[in-house]
Amino acid sequence: MCAAAAGEGGGRAVLADPDPYGSRRGIPAGRAFVTDVPRGAWPDGGPSETDAHGAHLAEGIDPYRNPRRTAGGGARPSAAKRVVLAGLRWTSLRLRLVVVFAAVALTAAVSASGIAYWLNREAVLTRTQDSALEDFQQEMQNRAAELPLRPSEAELQSTAELMAGDSPGYSVLLIGTRDGGKPIVGVSDPDAFTMDDVPKSLQNAVNDKQKVTSGNKYPYHVFWQRVERGGTPYLVGGTRIIGGGPTGYLFKSLDQERTDLNSLAWSLGIATALALVGSALLAHAAATTVLKPVQRLGEAARQLGEGRFGTRLRVSGGDELADLSRTFNKAAESLQKKVADMSAREESSRRFVADMSHELRTPLTALTAVTEVLEDEADSLDPMIAPAVTLVVSETRRLNVLVENLMEVTRFDAGTARLVLDDVDVADQVTACIDARAWLDAVDLDAERGIMARLDPRRLDVIMANLIGNALKHGGSPVRVAVRTEDDWLVIEVRDHGPGIPEDVLPHVFDRFYKASASRPRSEGSGLGLSIARENAHIHGGDITAANVPDGGAMFVLRLPRDGAEAAEGDRDQDPGEEGDAP
Repeated sequence: MCAAAAGEGGGRAVLADPDPYGSRRGIPAGRAFVTDVPRGAWPDGGPSETDAHGAHLAEGIDPYRNPRRTAGGGARPSAAKRVVLAGLRWTSLRLRLVVVFAAVALTAAVSASGIAYWLNREAVLTRTQDSALEDFQQEMQNRAAELPLRPSEAELQSTAELMAGDSPGYSVLLIGTRDGGKPIVGVSDPDAFTMDDVPKSLQNAVNDKQKVTSGNKYPYHVFWQRVERGGTPYLVGGTRIIGGGPTGYLFKSLDQERTDLNSLAWSLGIATALALVGSALLAHAAATTVLKPVQRLGEAARQLGEGRFGTRLRVSGGDELADLSRTFNKAAESLQKKVADMSAREESSRRFVADMSHELRTPLTALTAVTEVLEDEADSLDPMIAPAVTLVVSETRRLNVLVENLMEVTRFDAGTARLVLDDVDVADQVTACIDARAWLDAVDLDAERGIMARLDPRRLDVIMANLIGNALKHGGSPVRVAVRTEDDWLVIEVRDHGPGIPEDVLPHVFDRFYKASASRPRSEGSGLGLSIARENAHIHGGDITAANVPDGGAMFVLRLPRDGAEAAEGDRDQDPGEEGDAP
């Protein structure tokens, strides 16, 4: 009878079947050889040493298996890498799609490649191990079992060489016993395989005589282990003849299998990389398909924000993006209608103000002529009538100024205000403005002659008249006017020494008809002077700012480009058909 079993670690598979070679091979009774290993029962690894003298056989030494990372093995990314990743995270929707697609493809490719590698590795190693151990089994039964109980060293050597010569590329080592009980060794290739190459744990497992029970019919079994020597993986297997026969070991190189598995790993790695690149391209194509409507929507929104209210999106399909496009078109249509209504009402209001101002000019002209006559005759009028005449004259003049200001504001709102540029000496122009209004005694002018600028003299006069008049009326004397240049800019500062502008009023000083005190709605001015001054600055391409001075008083700063030709050219480009307004 011949029983076969394969064991590893704490478990083993045992097969028992009649020995077909017992009578034909002349194996003595009681020397049944235990070598038959069932196909498919080979575990992942053979017995492995826990140390140089260990006998634990739980898992074979596997040169193909990647070493596990230790707890401190640097598996986590560094702090700098985390900062870089955080800076690049979710910068755009396209990047998100590419990253998600790439992550899914990489996960799938790595999983598939890992499974394929593991299955092929097991198949390659199992096939090699089965072939080598089965052949070793046959050789042990055919040759080693025919040796006498006390073989000589020459017999062991010859048998080992015969077994290795017929084997598929492995070396054989046989151990027998002399008459005196001393061991003798026969090796097929002493340079390639010695007892030092057999792990101690495997020797202990092979020589361990187990108790024969109903579940274990044979005292000895076949054991194997994968080891590594000089960077090359080897399969080491061993068993012994029951009843005192020789013990045999095989030593087979697995370098070819490792080479094949490395080639497979490279192929799977290349396939994974190609899958990653393909997924990135697919993600890019998908992102382009998805984001193209979004980009069109963004472009349409930009055009809508620029005032092109007729912008519409082409709607196709019935997905969420199509619904979004329909919603955008409805919103744009509603906005266009509301803007058109507002523009019509605003245009109507401007036309009404312009028409009203124009229509008031004729009666105002007559009233002005009458008031001038009344003013000349005021001294000869009845004292009871003179105050009324004086009031009519002042209010008529105030109404005339208001109508002129309304006409000016209407031109700004309609976009018909134009610059009439000329090269002027700024100091002379400001001096003329102050002298024409008899403010020379109340204004301290700091301006060097020779500062030339190309601007509209009439509009500069309007600006300075409003700023200086406002300082004299609401500030405190003396009013100081300083003219200087900064690179290509003309800077004029108008400062008073009054109480300053209240902080809640400061943001509204340039608003039309704004009154600092609601309880005093009536004032000598029209409430449009500073607004008109700022509009005149803007049409030059400049600006006016207002602020309080730390040591008391308010300061208005006018900044104008020294060459206003560019601003004038821009006005002509916007409305080339309009003529400049007359002074």
